[in-house]
Amino acid sequence: MSYLPYTLDEDDPAASPMGLIVLQTDETIEPEFNAYFADRRCPIYVSRIPSGTEVTTDTLTEMEKALPAAADLLPKIRPYKVVGYGCTSASSVIGSTQVERMVQKTCQAAVVTNPLRAASACAAHLGVSKFALLSPYIEEVNEPLRRAFAENGVSMDVFGSFGEAEESKVVRISKSSIVEAALKLGADPLVEAVFISCTNIRTFDAIPEIKKRLNKPVLSSNQSLAWHMRKLNLT
Repeated sequence: MSYLPYTLDEDDPAASPMGLIVLQTDETIEPEFNAYFADRRCPIYVSRIPSGTEVTTDTLTEMEKALPAAADLLPKIRPYKVVGYGCTSASSVIGSTQVERMVQKTCQAAVVTNPLRAASACAAHLGVSKFALLSPYIEEVNEPLRRAFAENGVSMDVFGSFGEAEESKVVRISKSSIVEAALKLGADPLVEAVFISCTNIRTFDAIPEIKKRLNKPVLSSNQSLAWHMRKLNLT
């Protein structure tokens, strides 16, 4: 065997990497992020975090302890302007500040965002605050989520849920079911926009149709998180 000479390329300083922590059970966020970031120059490095097969307040709370280990698995060669934690409901139970604190224990990230924090920022950017909430969650998960949004200045007095705790079913809820449910909730004249919660529910193809038929802003967990991470990475 011969050892051969080589040179090293310099990292592009304008292409700051982003980190993304994805639930073990999530089948949706990575393909949707590939679509939302199809034009990106910046690499997105992904780590997985253990998560329950069902979404309950207990399984969501458990993830807090696992966040540092999941963040520690992200490549460390360069610091991150932003790391995203891909769980809306867990962020409402654990708290955005605590999520950020736990990630930053093991990862050099300037900012840590999540779908709750991201959707709140997106709502402020659009100048809307009265949302209809469409979620797949059971009520014990919906209640802290609505409360957390209210604390961020976003009211969700109109809300509906598919009432499904099992992740493998959530990801397979049909586009037509999502569209019809969102249209029904969003038709309320007091509603300024619709938010479809959960990173594992497939919304990329549904959002344009809902928005066109409703003529109101339509946000989702993955859409909001992608928007916020892009915005934070460019600052």
